[in-house]
This record gives sequence, C-alpha cells and structure tokens, in this order.
Amino acid sequence: MTLRHALIAANLVLALLFPIAWFAPLMTVKVRLAFWAGGTDLSVISTLQSLWAEDAVLALLLTFAAIVAPVVKVLGTGLILVRLLSPRVHGVLFAIGKLAMADVFLIAVYIAIFKGIDGGTIAIGWGLYLFTFCVLASLIVSLASTRA
Repeated sequence: MTLRHALIAANLVLALLFPIAWFAPLMTVKVRLAFWAGGTDLSVISTLQSLWAEDAVLALLLTFAAIVAPVVKVLGTGLILVRLLSPRVHGVLFAIGKLAMADVFLIAVYIAIFKGIDGGTIAIGWGLYLFTFCVLASLIVSLASTRA
C-alpha cells in the first residue's frame, strides 16, 4: 500500500468519524440549579441547535467552523488524493482546516471558563476526544498529502 492509498483510506475514515463526533457527547454540564441538577449532555449539534435560537450570527460562524470547514477540507483533500481536484487548491483547504482548529480552541475556552465558575461541574465526554482527534488527523492527512 502506497502512502497515497493510506492517505485516501485515512481520509475516508475521517469522513465517517466527523459526523459521529458531531453527535457524540462533548461534555456533561451540571449546575446546582433545579432544572440542570441531573446534568446536560452537550454535543456539537445540540449546542448549535440551541445557539441558532439565540444568536444566529455566532451560530452561523460556529456552524461553518464545526461542520462546513471540516467537511470541505476532508472532501477536498480526498478529491485531491484521487486526482479529481487540482493540488493547487491545497492552500485554500489548509486555511479552511485552520477554522476547524479554532472550533476545538473555543470548546477548550468554554471548559476553562465553566470550571472557574463556582456551583457547577463539567465532565469531558468521549465526543470531545473524538472531535479533537478528527480535526488533528485531518490536519495530518492534509499535510502528508501535500508531500505525497
């Protein structure tokens, strides 16, 4: 198996794992308030759904960073690897991929802020690890595909 074939396989796995990561629990938030006493599981999708009702501009930005940017990057990289898209667009895909990294950073900031608030707990879910893995693996596949 050549490096190109391994990258194609890795890219296909990412195309399957990203949607799972969007619905997986990122964290469980528990606040000492009656309506959140049992804790609330947050995922990328559930957070975006609630955000669309409150702040459409922020929801649009985060939807692009969390869903659109990774999809465009993974699909674009896959098309480059199977030689259906010019390698010249690799720089654009790499820039779009940086927006997905910004989403992981935002999640980390939210966790740090919430941990600083007294009266609540936060438990990291397996979805956060999966989502972070997908973003980092996508970055690695993208970097390796420029060399392949």
